[in-house]
Amino acid sequence: MENGLKKKYGLITAIAMVVGIVIGSGVFFKAEKILTATGGNLPLGILAWVMGGAIMIICAYTFSIMATKYEYVNGIVDYAEVTIGKKYAYYVGWFMATIYYPTLTSVLAWVSARYTCVLFGFNIVGGEAMVIACFYLIASYAINSLSPIIAGKFQVSTTIIKLIPLLLMAVIGTIVGLSNGLIIENFTTVAKEVSTGNALFTAVVATSFAYEGWIIATSINAELKDSKRNLPKALVLGTFIVMSVYILYYIGLAGGVSNATIMEGGEAGAKIAFEGIFLKAGGTILFVFVVISCLGTLNGLMLGCTRGMYSLAARNQGPKASIFKQVDKETNMPSNSSIVGLLLCAFWLLYFFGTQLTDSWIGPYWFDSSELPIVTIYASYIPIFIMLAVKEKELPSFKRFVMPVLAVLACIFMIIAACFAHKMAVVWYLITFAIVMLLGSFFYKK
Repeated sequence: MENGLKKKYGLITAIAMVVGIVIGSGVFFKAEKILTATGGNLPLGILAWVMGGAIMIICAYTFSIMATKYEYVNGIVDYAEVTIGKKYAYYVGWFMATIYYPTLTSVLAWVSARYTCVLFGFNIVGGEAMVIACFYLIASYAINSLSPIIAGKFQVSTTIIKLIPLLLMAVIGTIVGLSNGLIIENFTTVAKEVSTGNALFTAVVATSFAYEGWIIATSINAELKDSKRNLPKALVLGTFIVMSVYILYYIGLAGGVSNATIMEGGEAGAKIAFEGIFLKAGGTILFVFVVISCLGTLNGLMLGCTRGMYSLAARNQGPKASIFKQVDKETNMPSNSSIVGLLLCAFWLLYFFGTQLTDSWIGPYWFDSSELPIVTIYASYIPIFIMLAVKEKELPSFKRFVMPVLAVLACIFMIIAACFAHKMAVVWYLITFAIVMLLGSFFYKK
């Protein structure tokens, strides 16, 4: 069937799109966790960023092989369907709609609120943060539901804005840190002794949040000139640029403040670093850019949330498909799907608050909803990579066997790392995951 999308993007544009899609708030949010997990061991933290980036690059390249084979396939659900079948695709879509998008969106609302609280001097774990998080969640939903055009323009604007603090801190922070000796001190001083193996696993899993989003970039293949050559290049070069920017930002941060200060202060420590490099006024302005960057990522995730149930209903799957595939004539938005998406976000924000920001309301039954759902996505890639090697017999050996095997090993490593990093929390998460998927099985239509 002929596709109406024109081949309008060149390689440079494609690389820029990959970078814009992947770079988000995760690097601000997780930089401090990685430093804390490694006990302030800067080289070990950099190794974690490199390993997480390598996993992203390997998986992105393997998906680019499929993207050039199935040129009009977009998104993980479609890849699951074309390689394995409709039933597997349904469960992937159900997971995305009920767990993946809502958990990450709720976390991003909270992250945006925390950085806002740091900016205004509010308590970052108190009621102020949660009230602002709820406001951001509802505001993002309203913009996406009432005016998708405004939401789209906001997304483009924040893509540019979020690069400013990263690049400035990477360059200026590194120069200042080398001149005042702080980077050398942070590289050679370990604030706290930790178990190297477990610290590395914890840090690598934390990077997954910052690197997530590259799978969306495969959807541009139908509009990319000479996509069979340019998409693999764009994905590999784009993801490599993202990894480089993240590592340079991480080093630049060490030029503005000691590792111990970051570990003690969290988001406030990051603000101290910006003010130490760019003075109080400049640091405050750049920190405003950090907040806007987080809101841009929240906006993009909310876009996925509002379409979660619609993507199932469009295939005549899921609960009440006739209701959720309705599209508003004025806004061209799936309004019913949007409402359920917001409700799921609110549920997961409540769970996040009740289990991680307070003494757990439900005892030991808690897990990190910012990381484990992403690791689940990596687990879902494994059958897809295996079927690529099984079905595509005309591919050369490197693309048919070498890269899929490397990608499977990368995904398995991420799963093992998550088990070491989160321990018993993985069990609680898997129980929750199993219950949600069992519920989804009742709505699958053969």
